[in-house]
Amino acid sequence: MEMATMHDLSGDHGVRLPDFIIGGAPKCGTTSLHFILGQHPDIGLPDNEIAFFDADDPIVHPDFLFVEDGRLEWFDVRETAPQSLEWYASRFAPFRDAQAVGEDSTTYLFSAAAPERIHSLLPEVKMIFLLRDPVQRAYSQYWHLIRTARLACSFEEALTEHSSIILGSTYAPHLRRYLASFGRDQVKVQVFEDFTRDKQGSIDDVTDYLGVPRMTLSDAQTWFNRSTYPQKPRLHRMANRIGRRIVAGRYRNHMGKRSGLRQKIGNKLEYNWFHRVNPRLLTAVRPPPMRADTAAYLTQHLSARNAGLSDLLGRNLSRVWKGFEG
Repeated sequence: MEMATMHDLSGDHGVRLPDFIIGGAPKCGTTSLHFILGQHPDIGLPDNEIAFFDADDPIVHPDFLFVEDGRLEWFDVRETAPQSLEWYASRFAPFRDAQAVGEDSTTYLFSAAAPERIHSLLPEVKMIFLLRDPVQRAYSQYWHLIRTARLACSFEEALTEHSSIILGSTYAPHLRRYLASFGRDQVKVQVFEDFTRDKQGSIDDVTDYLGVPRMTLSDAQTWFNRSTYPQKPRLHRMANRIGRRIVAGRYRNHMGKRSGLRQKIGNKLEYNWFHRVNPRLLTAVRPPPMRADTAAYLTQHLSARNAGLSDLLGRNLSRVWKGFEG
């Protein structure tokens, strides 16, 4: 997809667009990386995920595709939708004077549409990806979806009904697509387990890659937000049968174009759900353990889906991820 309109917009109005993109994977430390880099005096990062280049991709953003009044609704990010392009550019307006400007959209890695679109608009952009033990990442994503009221089923049922959980732990074929589009000099891959063990070394690696001065983490906050989990998972899943209908409106207004009474009511309901109902359910500090037979299946299947990943990264990942054979 050619996005010449955005190039024209940038040239005509001096819009500052990203120098780097944290493109995934979700539940692999990307939020912590964003939080740390956001404290760097020479880096500009919008607070929230942008999810622009894949906003119309129903595989990675099923929440963004919905039916309203019998009509299919989606976010149009083509070059023929200048209002969407202007919305994207506006996210970076506060950072025009920053040495490096970036964005964090953790689904870009898995979108078949995103690499070509990103390269068309930002051919010199530097991509950053964090990868985690694919089995643990899948389980973490499931609990994230439970905590945000988007699932109301067990992990095993979710694996059969929500392909995004498996897709999110499928790294190798998607990394190959980005490497083919951008080359190795523009693709930085870090491993979550390394990041948690040596945050300073990992951040030094990223800032060197971005060409900005190093930052001392003792002078920065590195802890973003400790996750909490349902004390009674079955009860929480039951509550989510109601909650998922309420929170759906949150994702249907991603680009902020919806207004009116219906949207105001939806915003109010969503706010009360997340600030009054959810906190009463999320009181455990860790999730229950994964079933052993489920873990065995995922270890085998996700190793197969990531065949060649160790060679791609030049590292034996079986020494990092238990049971991994890719």
